[in-house]
Amino acid sequence: MNNKEFIALISEKLNMSAKDAGAFMAGLTTEMTSQFEEGATLSVSGFGSFEVKKKLERVLVNPSTKQRMLVPPKLVLSFKPSPLLKEKL
Repeated sequence: MNNKEFIALISEKLNMSAKDAGAFMAGLTTEMTSQFEEGATLSVSGFGSFEVKKKLERVLVNPSTKQRMLVPPKLVLSFKPSPLLKEKL
């Protein structure tokens, strides 16, 4: 499902125009992004929780050349589904 199909589905379920549903989704993703940039955890009841985690720097070895490379630390977004969502799937 792409973004356009998802917005059409949301607009149908909430009885609103596609334009309003698109604005709703844009506002939602903007706010979620700003919360993740601050390092906050976002929990959605019955769905799951999103958390920004820091991956530490590590050393990788290229198997063909045996060259060692340092991978810098980075922030990654992780998702943990709720038990209710796991049960439904």
